[in-house]
Parts: sequence; C-alpha cells; structure tokens
Amino acid sequence: MTITTLKYQSQSVSKLYFIAAMLLFAGQVIFGITLGLQYVVGDLFFPYIPFNVARMVHTNLLIVWLLFGFMGAAYYLVPEESETELYSPLLAKVLFWVFLVAGALTIVGYLTVPYAKLAELTGNDLLQTMGREFLEQPLPTKIGIVIVALGFLFNISMTVLKGRKTAISVVLLMGLWGLALFFLFSFVNPHNLVRDKMYWWFVVHLWVEGVWELILGALLAYVLVKVTGVDREVIDKWLYVIIAFALMTGILGTGHHFFFIGLPGYWQWIGSIFSAMEPIPFFMMTVFAFNMVQRRRRDHPNQAAVLWAVGTAVLGFLGAGLWGFIHTLSPVNYYTHGSQITAAHGHLAFYGAYVLVVITLISYAMPTLRGRIANSRKAQSAEMWSFWIMTVGMAVMVLALTGAGILQVWLQRMPTEGAMSFMATQDQLAFFYWTRIAGGVIFLIGQLLYFASFFIGGDPVTVEDTPRVVNGGGGGGGILGASPAQRA
Repeated sequence: MTITTLKYQSQSVSKLYFIAAMLLFAGQVIFGITLGLQYVVGDLFFPYIPFNVARMVHTNLLIVWLLFGFMGAAYYLVPEESETELYSPLLAKVLFWVFLVAGALTIVGYLTVPYAKLAELTGNDLLQTMGREFLEQPLPTKIGIVIVALGFLFNISMTVLKGRKTAISVVLLMGLWGLALFFLFSFVNPHNLVRDKMYWWFVVHLWVEGVWELILGALLAYVLVKVTGVDREVIDKWLYVIIAFALMTGILGTGHHFFFIGLPGYWQWIGSIFSAMEPIPFFMMTVFAFNMVQRRRRDHPNQAAVLWAVGTAVLGFLGAGLWGFIHTLSPVNYYTHGSQITAAHGHLAFYGAYVLVVITLISYAMPTLRGRIANSRKAQSAEMWSFWIMTVGMAVMVLALTGAGILQVWLQRMPTEGAMSFMATQDQLAFFYWTRIAGGVIFLIGQLLYFASFFIGGDPVTVEDTPRVVNGGGGGGGILGASPAQRA
C-alpha cells in the first residue's frame, strides 16, 4: 500500500479551517431547520431564540463557514500551485484562532443579548454599520474580519509572488482580493435609503455573483486538474473564458437589484439583459466539468471528489443559473421580488455553487491531509450517498419554496383588487412550509452521513488499485454511470 504524504508540509494548516468549516456548516443547517419550524410554529423557542435572531445566525454561519472553507482551500491549493511552502504557516494558524473566536463570540452575542443592546455595547454609535441583512455583524467583528482578511491575503499573496504563477492561483487571488475589497462597503451606511441599498448590493451581489465565482472557478479547475489528468493548458483556457463571462454578466447584472429602489429606469434594461446572461458562465462550467471528466486520462482513486466536482457544476447551473433566470427580468421580478421564489433561488444557488465546491476541495484534500491519496471504498461509498441524500433534501426544499412562491404571487401580488393579505397568504402556504421542513431533515441526514464517512475505516484506495484510462473515459461506466456503491 502506498502512503501519500503532502507535497508541502505547510498545506497541513488547511485542516484546521476545513474542520471548523464543517462544524459551522452543521450549525447553519440546524438553525435552518429551526427557522423552517418557526414558519409553522410561530412561538417555537420564543422568547429565547426569536425568528429574527435565528435567521441572523443561520445566514451569518453560512457566510462564515464558507469563508473558512475558501481560506482552507487557498492554504491547501496555493503552496502546490506555487511549488513552494506557505509564506507563514504560523500566521495562518494565528489568524484561524482569531477568526474562530471572533465568530463564536459574535454568534453568542446574537443569542444572548438583544440586538439593539448589542449595537450599543459594541460601539455602533461611533460608526453605524449594523442592522442590515447579512451584514449584521457588530463593528468590532467587522474590523476583525478586515484584519484577518488582510493577514490572510498577505500570506497567500507572498506565497504566490515567491513561487510559480499559474492561471488557477492568479484567478483565485483575484477572487480573494475582490472578496476583501468589496466587503469594505459594509462600513458605508448612508442615511439615504437608495444609496444604502446600492452599497449593500455592492457587497452582497458582487460577492456571490462576482468575485466568489472566480474562487469557485479556480477551486473547481484545481480539483479537475488533479482527478482527471487532463492537460493544464486545456483547463486554463476554459477557466479564462468562464471567469470573463462571469465578471461581465455579474458586474452589470447587479442592476437586477436596482429595479425598484429609486435608481434610474435604464437599470431595468441593463439589469434584465445582463442578468439573463448570467446562466451562461454556469452552463459553461457544467460543460467544462463533464468535458474534463470524459477526457480524463485515468480514473483517480478519489472518485467521491469527482462526484462532488460534477455535482458542483450541474447544481450551480440549476440554482444560480436557471432558478435565478426565472425571476430576473424586471417585469417578472416586479411580482416575485422578495417572495419565496427568491428563497428557493438563494438556497439552491448557494448549495450548488459554493457549498458543493468547498466540499469538493475538502473531499479531495482531506485524505491527503491524513496521509493517503483516497479514503477506503466503504468510506467513499458513504460520502457519495451523502451527496445524493443532501441533494435530494435540497431539491425537496427548493421545489417546496418554488411552489410556495408561485402561490404567494398568485394570491397576494397579482390581483389588482381584493388581494389576500400577507398573513392570510402565509396560512395558505403551510403545506409547502411543512414539505420544506421534511427536505431540511433529509438534508441533515445526508450531512451527518458525510461527517460519518470521515470515521469509516478500511484500506485506503491507492493508485495501484485504480485502472488507467486511455483517450478519455467513454462508455457508460465510471463516476457518471453507476450507483453510488458501484462508483466507490
């Protein structure tokens, strides 16, 4: 049996980030199910965990654990791409604990202190930054995030500068720097509501539909290079085209948030046209992933990572592309804005594009961090089943929310007279909300199975156990043509 160790020992710092990301991911899902229950059992956990607090924790945990995942992925990927040790492993470890402690204290603050009191205690009077969705963090937390981000970017940038430069590392660096720079708009909170919402979208939209897509493309390209053996030049060309389309459509696509907040009317045209083009880079990503897997030169021992990679491309297109497109044109968005259709799009887009790409990197990297090239067949089988169970759970949630959104628009927003009130409409959506909870429970089961796969023993799969594929995969076998158990 061949024992594979890390090519660069400083890559091992990524393990801390991956473990923290997965623990916070579990917390996010638990609070998500709690929110689902509060939709139908309104006083559940009140007054200890009000709905607004549970939602704040749910969304903040999503952002924080994805940031941990991105940082861990960068610490794993960059040394190998740059062919040099990380500039400062010690700095990476120190920043990890600073970020983790700051994040934990912030969540504890949300749960134990009334939000208005928390704002008073954390100096919000000095610089008013609190109270906005997704950016609810107290001022000290926001400053801490900036400090951690600057230290992280310094560490990663110095590593890239002293080593080899590749398309993957450069695109990743662009995405990470963009993430940090656009976050600075969270400190801008003008009294004019139109300007406030405009700057708010500079953070939220230009993160998830802009620079995060660069990070997504770089991580997916890196894993596909490793698991398919396809020439790096081919993957680099795909990566450049995908990110060019992502930036062109994503930046001007910000206009679909400017439809009805008081900005000039031409944003209805700009936002509609370029938002309608936003599925293109995600469709290209899907074609890219399938094309690379079909052209693979060998079957990598870690077939679970291949499944997560292909799943990222497909579900990213469905969530961010298709479900975004169905309500992005201004005449449609006039009725659907802020409805449960928006929630359906948000859940599937985040899961498909960002949750899955982080898990893809973890699935590929974690075995190597534990001294092997791939986990045992039994462990990979459990991991693959977890993918399908989580995806089915997410599909149930998204379809339930989509149905709820369509009925909500029909009852509450489309009638020109006699429209049903908001609360009366919510009563009519109870079936969909209960179905959404069932989907959340299924998702949680899949997540627990994924965590369990890390503890399943057996002999690790090695290169010698894996047949080499010549001139592409072809045929109906392999990762895309078998059951989870067979694929493992």
